[in-house]
Amino acid sequence: MKTAELTQGTVTSRDGTEIGYYKTGQGPAAVVLHGSMESARSHTLLAEALASDFTVYLPDRRGRGLSGPHRADYTVRTEVEDLEAVLTAAGADRAFGVSAGGAVVLEAARTLPLQQIALYEPAIVADGAPHREWLIRFDQEIARGDLAGGMVTSMFGFEMAPAFLKVIPRGLLRRMTEKMLVKEERQAPADAITMRRLAPTIHAEGTIVAELGGTFDNFRTVAADVLLMGGTKGLAGLKPGRATLEKVLPHCRRIEFDGYDHGSSSDPGGVNPTGKPEAVRRIAEEVKAFFKQS
Repeated sequence: MKTAELTQGTVTSRDGTEIGYYKTGQGPAAVVLHGSMESARSHTLLAEALASDFTVYLPDRRGRGLSGPHRADYTVRTEVEDLEAVLTAAGADRAFGVSAGGAVVLEAARTLPLQQIALYEPAIVADGAPHREWLIRFDQEIARGDLAGGMVTSMFGFEMAPAFLKVIPRGLLRRMTEKMLVKEERQAPADAITMRRLAPTIHAEGTIVAELGGTFDNFRTVAADVLLMGGTKGLAGLKPGRATLEKVLPHCRRIEFDGYDHGSSSDPGGVNPTGKPEAVRRIAEEVKAFFKQS
């Protein structure tokens, strides 16, 4: 399978943090912002599919890969400023965001001059309070080095756990998760951004969901054209949010892909072991056609 040729670059966000990115393609610029437990290279297949018509920028959101760390005063605004730095350097007014990255792109569209945004299962929920509650336990587990326990906590906090896991004792789930982390590290290349390395970034994702929960009316002012996408097998907790966003966004087209799940826009592997390249290409086709409308 052909792999996109990626070059690297960096920009400086407003608080001085370096934000690194990969770049590929030709034509007008478009920024692709990855989701939770992912990094910039989680969307290389999608970037490759867009690269014939667009110069695609794949930033590592802070705390990952090429980018600097989170700071204690982190908020959604921090992520918007990081995205703004990349958009400015790229000269881009188009962006595609996934999950928490989609929530950041949507929030950015309220204040930045974005003309077109495509979103795949943006992490906007009706009530952010429950996420603030599980984050307390998550932070305690991460602080004592219990990454597997923290991942179990976040899986239930984000309502990602399938029904059959809800009857398994938590201790057993934690041990299963630890074995999965060890197996991935054993098989991964030395420079891979593994789940163990990504686990601490879940705090930021929970912060985004908690902060933006219930803020649907704020998006009535978004002037950008919006392509709002999801999958029929995606996260159940995010489906009501898409229905509400479809109503409040002034310029919105919605697509629900039959049989696609929350990770369908991302490269197969890592936290997306059931991913399919054909699903990535199908989503990329819709994004490309949408971005070419301007």
